[in-house]
Formats: sequence, C-alpha cells, structure tokens
Amino acid sequence: MANKIPRVSVREQDAQMRATNFEEVCYGYNSEEAQLEASRCLNCKNPRCVAACPVNINIPAFISHVMSGDFKAASDVISEDSSLPSICGRVCPQETQCEGSCILGIKGEPVAIGKLERFVGDWSLENDAKSVAKAAANGHKIAVIGSGPAGLACASDLAKMGYEVTVFEALHKLGGVLVYGIPEFRLPKEKIVAREIETLRKLGVKFETDVVVGRTITIDSLMDDEGFDAVFIGSGAGLPRFMGIEGENLNGVVSANEFLTRANLMRAYDAEYDTPIYVGKRVVVVGGGNVAMDAVRTAKRLGADATIVYRRSEAELPARREEVHHAKEEGIEFRMLTNPTAVLGDDKGWVTGLNCVEMELGEPDDSGRRSPVEKAGSDFVVECDVVIMALGTSPNPLLKRTTAGLETNRRGCIVADEWGATSREGVFAGGDAVTGAATVILAMGAGRKAAKAIDNYVKNK
Repeated sequence: MANKIPRVSVREQDAQMRATNFEEVCYGYNSEEAQLEASRCLNCKNPRCVAACPVNINIPAFISHVMSGDFKAASDVISEDSSLPSICGRVCPQETQCEGSCILGIKGEPVAIGKLERFVGDWSLENDAKSVAKAAANGHKIAVIGSGPAGLACASDLAKMGYEVTVFEALHKLGGVLVYGIPEFRLPKEKIVAREIETLRKLGVKFETDVVVGRTITIDSLMDDEGFDAVFIGSGAGLPRFMGIEGENLNGVVSANEFLTRANLMRAYDAEYDTPIYVGKRVVVVGGGNVAMDAVRTAKRLGADATIVYRRSEAELPARREEVHHAKEEGIEFRMLTNPTAVLGDDKGWVTGLNCVEMELGEPDDSGRRSPVEKAGSDFVVECDVVIMALGTSPNPLLKRTTAGLETNRRGCIVADEWGATSREGVFAGGDAVTGAATVILAMGAGRKAAKAIDNYVKNK
C-alpha cells in the first residue's frame, strides 16, 4: 500500500553551520526522492487537498506526473493555477492547508505536497520549461499596484487572458514582501524570486519600479489620463505596529519590517554592501508569528544572541511549526508567557533591557486562543541591546488619502467583496491590503479571484 511508505525526509543544512550564514536551510528533493514521495499519494477521488489550496491546484494530477517522472507535465498542471510554485513550495503553510487536509495525515504523515511543488517549480526554472501560453491581445490595459504575491498572481492571470498589464512597484526591486520581508535563507532572491518574475515578463507583463501610487501618480490619473480600464491594488500591509509602551523611542528599538528590509532588500548581511544594521550582542524579538521567526533567525545570523518573547504559550505560537523547529535547532531562546511592559535605556538613549511580566492563560479570546493574563508582582528584566517589534502590520493609508471614494475599515484595510471589487468602480483590491497581514498563498488566491472579476468587469463595461 502506498500509504505504508514513510514520508521522505528533506535534506537540510547543518543547524550550527546555517546559523552563521544566509544560505538556504532546506536543500529540497532530488528527482529520485521526489518520485518516491509522490508514490505515497493515494490519488483520492475527492481530493481534500485541492479544496484546501487557496489557488486550487490540481494536486493529485501534478503529483501523479512527478511519480511517473514527467516533470514537464507536472509543471504544466501547476501553471494552470499558480505562477509562483518555487516560492509557494518554500514559504506557504502547507501543514494547515493542503497537507493539513491530506487523508494520509489522519493516522500518519501527509504527502509532502509543498516540497513536491518546490521540486517541480525549481525543475521548471532550471530547465526553462514553464508554460507561458496566453490569449491574443484584447486591447485593454490593466494597472496593478504592488509586485508582491497578490499583484503578481493577478498580473499573471490577466496577461494570460490577453490584457496589457503594467505593474507599479514603489521600491527599486520587484517582489514586494517576497523580497523585503522573507530572509534569503528561506527564499533565495536571485535564484528563485527574480526568475519567477521573469516568467511574467515572458507573458508580456510590464514592470515600473520606484513609482509610489498616491505620490508619483494616482489611481485617478491611471484611469482618467493613462487609459487603464481597471486597477488592482495589491500593495500589501507594510505599516508596522508597536506596543505603545514606555521606551519605544529609544535607540535600538525597531520594527521587524525595517530590520528585515535592511537585511533582505538592502543586503545588510553582505559585507560587500554598505548598509548599516545594528544588532549589538543581545537581541529580543517581541512576537510569535512567522515574521518574528524571520527576524530572530536573521539576528542570530548577524552574530547576536537572539531571544523570542511571546505572551502566550508555545502551543499558541502562530508561526509555522517548521520555522519554530528550525529556530530552536539554531539556538534561539524562547521565553513563553512573557509580556514586555517597558523598554529600558541608558542616559545616552540606547536600549539596555526589556522590562517584562510573567503571564498565564485565561479564557479564549475572539481568535479562539486563550487570552494571556498578567501575574501580579512578576516583573523581571531581560537584558538586551536591540528590541525588534514583530506585532503585525496594517496597510499604508496613502492610497485611501489620495483616492476619492475608496472605502477602508477601522484597521485601515481596503473594503472589498469576495471578488476584490471595492467601493470605487473599476478599482479592485486583494491580499494584505484587504485582509491585513496574512500568507503568500492567500494573497495569491485573492489576486487570482480579482483577475477573474476584472475580466468580467471589462467585458461588461
């Protein structure tokens, strides 16, 4: 029986070695390992994994092709629904989506769908075998704001439909959060992200960098003056949140966004780049999500003793299990049920420590997680030189302020229906700009749905 075959382990860089460099942690499958792992798939008649995938990839079909060794056919199947398989195979939370619904996971280990998707995506890039079929040009222009996962997915689908698509990116590098937010050791930028974007260029997608929509140009000017029939906003959620506690203005307190942007986009980890980044000897990262794991593991690689401080228990950590496991292997300290109350500093304005209190779990909150409750008289100090706040993000309010009729909610997120239509006719939105910070694959799913809605809007306009 196929389900008796044990899950094929993925090869990884040694933990002590990788904690000192920015090379990729996981090596991925080779062809023999991929085919063996693919042979575990039961090819279910009603595949739950497909329904659990936000972009509804035909998972059994592509895995069947991997098992038979027809990697080109596997790539073609994935390309029907995803334009970024090498990226999604690395960073998507498969354990709570496709793999979390795999029937083999009920009594054992699910099929390693993510690792197989990564294998196929990488094979396609290495062999220049990605499908780039597209419809004839239809004469309509669509503007996409933001080159992150939502914008890239939307642009890819629209280009395949025959639209002339232009993506406007505020930064000097394309990729959005894929470039500035996710560390090199999890997602190589030149090897993977840049090559995935090149596939969109082959589809005819145009890219303009250093364009801040709302400042350089406006949505009104795109539609009224430049002749775009519709606009998709996939600008993400890059505005960081802080705790509002005493001492957050001290030197050495930064948001995870700023820290990771310096390290990733500006290559502060590379000695050949003159980008300043300060970690001191001891870094504390406040938060428990994937961004917190990325920040603390980056700080470790930059030479600091690095610690996670999180107000709930380990069971409530929202980060991927794989990332928590890798962080522990690399020597990251976890201080659970701990909540900061003030950042401490010296007379020169530099961080010296983090005053914290112990917490205990009470009743579940609105998210279903048990709410942390402070223990009276439990104050203590964690000594550190740098405090990185990884507490979530919200969308930049610039588009709201510069676009008449664009409705947002109290969190600053753009209000859109399930297909991405906003309160402004011809303007669609998706991804973190609508939901707040979420996952790459959910943003891609929103971008794809919006592409269908835009196509329907233009045809019926």
